[in-house]
Amino acid sequence: MSTVAVVDYGMGNLHSIAKALQRVAPGADIRITHDKALIQAAGRVVFPGVGAIRDCMHALRELDLEDTLRQAAAEKPFLGICLGMQALLDFSEENEGVAGLGILPGRVVRFADDLRDAQGEPLKIPHMGWNTVRQLGEHPLWQGIAQDSRFYFVHSYYARPEDASTVAATSDYPTPFACALAKGNLFAVQFHPEKSQHAGLRLLENFLGWDGTC
Repeated sequence: MSTVAVVDYGMGNLHSIAKALQRVAPGADIRITHDKALIQAAGRVVFPGVGAIRDCMHALRELDLEDTLRQAAAEKPFLGICLGMQALLDFSEENEGVAGLGILPGRVVRFADDLRDAQGEPLKIPHMGWNTVRQLGEHPLWQGIAQDSRFYFVHSYYARPEDASTVAATSDYPTPFACALAKGNLFAVQFHPEKSQHAGLRLLENFLGWDGTC
């Protein structure tokens, strides 16, 4: 298997993700890196992240990784995770407004403060814990993962893409929001597959076997 670059810009559960990737593919060459040449040469790229979008974009600029990530997202199997998904869009409302990478048209918006469940009970922000994921159509990364499987989330903002056809899955909080996006060789998820036990590990295994086509 060719090299898998896990992008290191100082934000994300990098070692947890690398460990999960190694678990599902013991022979894989997993590199945690911010080296542009290594990312460009890798056969697959994982773009993780936790924290604030302002810090994310600042770090990517400081490391001169913005164009490298845009190129990787256009050319090879590419997986965005959590903040790494949000940063793919044009703009985020977080931190009084921050421009993203502009790889997928759309915005990142905050959950409303007055959300309530079906019983009228307040829902907390951030959306944290296990939630059901509803797949919208077939995709190689959903192979072997049952419809309405549960994945682990931690976030206060969510993606609102312009093109509804890029939404690969939704979750409810309490109304549906996009929790997975897919376009060509790019796949991105709001949840944390490395924390999502069997279903999450299967998604990572599927990614490592994916050639970037649907």
